[in-house]
Amino acid sequence: MTTTRGHALSAAMTNCGPYGWVSDQRGYRYEAQDPSLNRPWPAMPAVLMDLAVTAAEQAGFLGYQPDSCLINRYQPGAKMGLHQDRDEVDLSAPIVSVSLGLPIQFKWGGLKRSDPCEKIKLSHGDVLVFGGADRLKYHGVLTLKAGEHELTGPFRYNLTFRKAK
Repeated sequence: MTTTRGHALSAAMTNCGPYGWVSDQRGYRYEAQDPSLNRPWPAMPAVLMDLAVTAAEQAGFLGYQPDSCLINRYQPGAKMGLHQDRDEVDLSAPIVSVSLGLPIQFKWGGLKRSDPCEKIKLSHGDVLVFGGADRLKYHGVLTLKAGEHELTGPFRYNLTFRKAK
């Protein structure tokens, strides 16, 4: 995928579930079809749905039913700048983020891009849920350092569950 200015995104991306997050020169949005294949995104596996719902419930967000799972694959050198997840229709639904593979430094900021950021190390198996007053806080990840994970090799994967529509 590319940015709205036509630059390639640092992380490789795909989706599963009824809707997938898409980024191109037309903007950021959710689509029911993978634009590169012109067919629906693969179904979200039940085990992933259960993980997201359980994590949201344990964080106090009852009734969460994500309809999109953005899958990012980071290789060494990849990063993601500070941003807000605001393309979803219902901003009251939380974001559930699952880290797999190599560790990375997560940047957690405030409601303004210029607010100070806290750095949090995310490791394999970490789950982060943010919603409510924190739902629109700026966040991102620093550059992924080279390494080798026993299950994912030289990569880090992030599964981000959202209620898109």
